Amino acid sequence: MQEDGILLASASPRRLELIALMGWRVRVSAAEVDESRRPGEGPRAMTRRLALAKAVAAGGISGLILGADTVVVDGDRLLGKPENLEDARRMLEDLRGRSHRVVTSIALLDLDAGTQVVDTCESRVPMREFDDADLENYLASGNPLDKAGSYAIQDRDFMPVDVGGMQECFANVMGLPLCHVVRNLPEAPPVDVPAACQAHTGYQCPIYREVLEGKW
Repeated sequence: MQEDGILLASASPRRLELIALMGWRVRVSAAEVDESRRPGEGPRAMTRRLALAKAVAAGGISGLILGADTVVVDGDRLLGKPENLEDARRMLEDLRGRSHRVVTSIALLDLDAGTQVVDTCESRVPMREFDDADLENYLASGNPLDKAGSYAIQDRDFMPVDVGGMQECFANVMGLPLCHVVRNLPEAPPVDVPAACQAHTGYQCPIYREVLEGKW
């Protein structure tokens, strides 16, 4: 990896937290892009388009750029960040006690090699049956406002997800499926990324070997 490391095309503190586990220097250059859904566009197509658009808009001139986009999928609805706390309340009331999907696409631009790759990860997410008091306390914290679907899987106070019922990628739900990033890199990171991710999240991932081998 070059001395300037990897350029993260995202202002998300959660993506920065995850990509930092890879052991490389990380720089951040988040550019504004129109994240509106196009007519008839599905979650995979939308996130792939936006991840690439973010990477391109980051404006690097050399090295490796990583863009990502995440959406929460509840049936036919695509849930992004809530407009306000009332919108967050509606989302969380709809999601609780049921399962939904989280779709994240990543785009890697190698400006030196002149290559680009886009990859997508999906995770089924079982939400716990949190009560109204838990929900109101969480809303009062203001934490839902910058998160797709109005929640963070890693929130240790609210604990919105039944993590024990998960069978897929935890980091994907945080916004960056690290093993999908690793399998598309031009060279291997200097650390054991699956081990670092599992230690950081406290989640024993059952699928990371399949992901790295391109089987999932």
